Amino acid sequence: CPITAPPELQEKTLVLVKPDAVQRRLVGNVIQRFERRGFKLVALKLLQADRGLLDKHYQQLQQKPFYPELLAYMTSGPLVAMVWEGYNVVRSTRAMVGATDSVAAAAGTIRGDFSMNVVHASDSVETAQREIGFWFQRDELVAWDSGDRDYTYGP
Repeated sequence: CPITAPPELQEKTLVLVKPDAVQRRLVGNVIQRFERRGFKLVALKLLQADRGLLDKHYQQLQQKPFYPELLAYMTSGPLVAMVWEGYNVVRSTRAMVGATDSVAAAAGTIRGDFSMNVVHASDSVETAQREIGFWFQRDELVAWDSGDRDYTYGP
């Protein structure tokens, strides 16, 4: 029995391709994995993140001893911010990217295949909504019909 995903069950999630992955030219590979999974890209931008944006995004980590190193890493070059949409996209994305510790990430996951924590992915629907608001204005999210929903989720 195919899984049907009515529009009201569509979720959105934020994915950041971090500066080292941009430098290694892995952006296309990351995008390809999401497209092959049947998810729809609804926002994309290349940017140099500043401290203000990162302080909002990583608010819960600001008191950690590693935070200055995280800031230095995330501002070391451009990153790609994306919003993906689809049925169960948050949970599926977490599975696709693999464990945060790339040593523990399974082969076939983004982190497992590329050896570093090359991406950020929202950990819940609520977190995704908040994070998307940090990185994108509402009018930067493009609603469009991909026309392949029946082929991806079933009629």
